[in-house]
Amino acid sequence: MCRHNRPCPTAHAADRDVAAIVARHDDQGWALLCNGVVRFDDTGEVLPDGRIVAPHRPVPAGVSA
Repeated sequence: MCRHNRPCPTAHAADRDVAAIVARHDDQGWALLCNGVVRFDDTGEVLPDGRIVAPHRPVPAGVSA
């Protein structure tokens, strides 16, 4: 999907969240990335194959999970 000079990470790469945003709906809390991933404000994701990735916010230093 990506046509950038330096291609965005694929939807299955560990760093898929850094792909370029191609559509954004801040009022609804989501963005479509160049690699086909839908990223939500809570850090959850929907991959192009329909798989769901649960929210995965980092835990701040000094806070036990």
